[in-house]
Amino acid sequence: MAMAGLYKRVLPSPPAVDFASSDGKQLFIEAIQNGTMEGFYKLISYFQTQSEPAYCGLASLSMVLNALAIDPGRKWKGPWRWFDESMLDCCEPLEKVKEKGISFGKLVCLAHCAGAKVQAFRTNQSSLDDFRKFVVRCSTSDDCHIISSYHRATFKQTGTGHFSPIGGYHAGRDMALILDVARFKYPPHWVPLRLLWEAMESVDEATRQCRGYMVLTTCFRFYLVKLHLFWTADVCSRYSLWGSAGSCKHESWVKVAKYLMDDVPNLVKTDDVKDVHKVLSVVFSSLPSHFGEFIKWIAEVRRREDGGRNLSLEENGRLSLKEEVLKQVQETGLFKHVVAFLSSLTLCCRNAPTLSDENNLPDIAATVCCQGAELLSGAFGSSERYCCQETCIRRLRANGDKPITLVSGTVVNGSSEQGVDVLVPSCPNKLNCCGSGPSNCNGIYPAGNDVLTALLLALPPETWRGIKDEKLLNEMYSLVSTENLPILLQEEVLHLRRQLHLLKKCQENKVDEDL
Repeated sequence: MAMAGLYKRVLPSPPAVDFASSDGKQLFIEAIQNGTMEGFYKLISYFQTQSEPAYCGLASLSMVLNALAIDPGRKWKGPWRWFDESMLDCCEPLEKVKEKGISFGKLVCLAHCAGAKVQAFRTNQSSLDDFRKFVVRCSTSDDCHIISSYHRATFKQTGTGHFSPIGGYHAGRDMALILDVARFKYPPHWVPLRLLWEAMESVDEATRQCRGYMVLTTCFRFYLVKLHLFWTADVCSRYSLWGSAGSCKHESWVKVAKYLMDDVPNLVKTDDVKDVHKVLSVVFSSLPSHFGEFIKWIAEVRRREDGGRNLSLEENGRLSLKEEVLKQVQETGLFKHVVAFLSSLTLCCRNAPTLSDENNLPDIAATVCCQGAELLSGAFGSSERYCCQETCIRRLRANGDKPITLVSGTVVNGSSEQGVDVLVPSCPNKLNCCGSGPSNCNGIYPAGNDVLTALLLALPPETWRGIKDEKLLNEMYSLVSTENLPILLQEEVLHLRRQLHLLKKCQENKVDEDL
């Protein structure tokens, strides 16, 4: 029997120059010598082929996210956290992407959801000169990458709209290296930057919008709030706006998004809102019933014998950033109000906001140690039962540096025993909690006070516009203002705010209208 099929395509040259050709190699060498291939090395380390004909956007994004070393905060396969196309489903169902591809706006939404800092521009919102500046910037460093949305016909290639990362730049000939994720079709190739701009100026027939480019970077994020958008209940390593629902269309996400963006502004309009305490009471007393499921903090685990008293540079760096942001949250004026409000609630108060069934470190540590032992043994999700017999929470001086909080647990599974260490972001006010109750461990790990403060800071300023008391309104504006926040916390809050905005647009199917 005969079977129709295609094996690659011949790259039209000109205008493109095959990366592996003699001319392409020369361009590469000259660009290296001129320092405009710095972003190439990390990208090429995670270069992948799109797994479906219409997955060019998803493949480009997962490749860049991995190159930026952004932790997805949920498992890919086994115990491993890693970005894959199959995980990028929060702004558009994968089946729909598989059939029709994804729009520029929804890929921007996905990038935000995944934890990147994104600057997105359609060609009618930018210029060739601006684009060139971004290409030079990302080609001379390895901390930012560009994904281009363009039409293949401009390069005389077959096909229509396409996404791919830009891997480098040759200043002398003003050419960009496209790392084409459709590697089954075309190899990586150099194209004139001006021609690439023309290819991006084409209009996407599906959205009636110009194509464009997005610049992705990391930011100093601790991810203080994690509103879940994916099928996951994982122990992760950060906070973020994410999800336990399958997409932003899922009922549980819709309820939370509606409450935060629509209901809260209406709740604060009531006449009896006279002070900050009452504002917090109104907001927190009506939280959706499953709200606690959307807020998780993350613990990094390791085998006790692997770590000892030392941290790797990466572990120390991540922990230091988290501790600094936690400290900055607790130094805000809003945090003091949240603490005072929560302290005023009695245990019998039915309106007390519940963030977790286990909101104290010993209980959390026992659970995390069991999950950590399962992960480290490769048996996560199996029917085997793990039991944490003992936990000890203490402060250690690691690498001769400042003290760190370490939770050590002894986990038993049948006749085997595993020592697990959990690294906890903390404030330096408690030195040892071994064998103590939860009351003695308050303040040394991210708790409800911290999370709720960050959540309020992340809400858009117009949330409070309906407060009728002018003095209180000005006080709330001052408490939630990002202008005077330290830079780390400001980056975190603004990133979360952008996520909320984009995800609401995604929910309303309006993400392509407003980047």
